[in-house]
Amino acid sequence: MEIIGYIASVVIGISLGLIGGGGSILTVPVLVYLLGVEPVLATAYSLFIVGATSLVGVFPKYKHGLVNLKTAIIFGIPSIAAVFATRKFLVPLIPHHIFNIGNLEITKPLFIMVLFAILMVFASYSMIKNSVKENNEPALQHFNYPMIILEGIVVGMLTGIVGAGGGFLIIPALVLFSKLPMKMAVGTSLLIIAAKSLIGFTGDLSHYKMDWQLLLIVTSAAIAGIFIGSAINKKIAGEKLKKWFGWFVLIMGIYIIIKELFFQ
Repeated sequence: MEIIGYIASVVIGISLGLIGGGGSILTVPVLVYLLGVEPVLATAYSLFIVGATSLVGVFPKYKHGLVNLKTAIIFGIPSIAAVFATRKFLVPLIPHHIFNIGNLEITKPLFIMVLFAILMVFASYSMIKNSVKENNEPALQHFNYPMIILEGIVVGMLTGIVGAGGGFLIIPALVLFSKLPMKMAVGTSLLIIAAKSLIGFTGDLSHYKMDWQLLLIVTSAAIAGIFIGSAINKKIAGEKLKKWFGWFVLIMGIYIIIKELFFQ
């Protein structure tokens, strides 16, 4: 099972390199179900793995002029502040026992896994539907500051609670509210994800004892996957694969909800 977990870690990176996002949504399930990490701790590990992998992935995008630093700063500041505050203060405040629904006890790990699975369902819809218009033409940038700041805070809080990068929320926001071309939105999203995930992870260092060996192995596997995904991206249309991956994420999300709620 552990070997399967490491192979799945490569798939996380392949997804990031191939379609510019989506892979981070698999990180927590891989850590919990394949590598035996406790759910709350898995969200902390996920921040490091997703952050480090995205940081490596952003360099080739930057070299090709596909990262808008001004947009990354405007969107990133509220998002980084929100994810750090969530990991440092909010997550530790959530009690282990939250409430009961009949005979079902809603605990902190159960709440996080179900919330994560719901996020997976929304992410899959975004990947399958592909509702964001593919606009790769340069356009005059106009920043909708209130919406950018609000979206940054919401994405930061979600990232802090469930440990996912939130690219499926960030990319449409950058296209709609910052008027970025799609390819530049993907590159800029990777930079935002890297910054907020790694800074958010520092909020956990005082709360948990980290298994650095496991973290570095999984992160290295995901980084290797990014290079594989980038190479495949040159030969296969990413949009077609994105939809298939979306269906896979949808099935995974439904499976987690059923497993956590009915087969504890």
